[in-house]
Amino acid sequence: MIFAGLDARLDRMPSTVSTYLARLDATPTWTRHPDTTHYAASTMKVAVLVALYRALEAGRLTPDTAVPVRNEFDSAQPGAARFACTRPVPNDDDVWDRLGGTAPLGWLAERMIVRSSNLATNLLLEQVGLPAVADVWARAGARHSSTGRGIEDFAAHAAGITNPVTAADLAALLRDLALGATRPGPLATPESCTAMLDILVAQEHREDLAAGLPAGTRIAHKNGWVRGVRHSVGVVYPDDAPPYVLAVCSTGDHPDRSPDEETCQLIADISARAFAHRHQLG
Repeated sequence: MIFAGLDARLDRMPSTVSTYLARLDATPTWTRHPDTTHYAASTMKVAVLVALYRALEAGRLTPDTAVPVRNEFDSAQPGAARFACTRPVPNDDDVWDRLGGTAPLGWLAERMIVRSSNLATNLLLEQVGLPAVADVWARAGARHSSTGRGIEDFAAHAAGITNPVTAADLAALLRDLALGATRPGPLATPESCTAMLDILVAQEHREDLAAGLPAGTRIAHKNGWVRGVRHSVGVVYPDDAPPYVLAVCSTGDHPDRSPDEETCQLIADISARAFAHRHQLG
């Protein structure tokens, strides 16, 4: 087994690590707890991106639609007070700098992915609606993943409304995007899928999956992290082998024992192992 040694290493970790590795048109080469649910962190932003592009295709919105940039949102919990995002350490400053003004939807979509802007995400969720994101997960065949609330909607979280994902469902979403760029698929037109993949390729947080690849390797990916959680999912395009999808989700049972830097290195190691065996997948 190609990944037997890696499984043994993961067995010793004080965290739950789920994986899904497959060529786009093949059954998986390696899975580990692929249907175990994890808190999504920012990986749910890919589903929001697809929901936006579906709205653009339907003509309900346009990329140039200017929306007010404000930090106040309706909670997914009925009757709860409106909530706001916490401004993070320098990350998505470009979006925060527009508070009180407006921003076009297409630009917000880019910032949501390339800098993982939480504020942009909540602004986009207001425009597309949670039911549209649920439809995206259904179209991708997700069995356990959903987006029930916006980011930092703590009242909804306290009421049990959350954003779970699995490695298998994240891989299915990215696989359908990649295949959808080459032929009609369930998510969006080939033109829209290509545009979304280009945004994912431009993603600037490259400390996990991308870090395990040779320099210059094309990868369309999104990661997500909060304390004790680090996930990454992407489609890798080797120059000399068919593309493949890899999803890794890690949730620490004891967050203090699993610093994020170590988990990033773990995911990079898994990515490097997958790339080294790229000719043997499928």
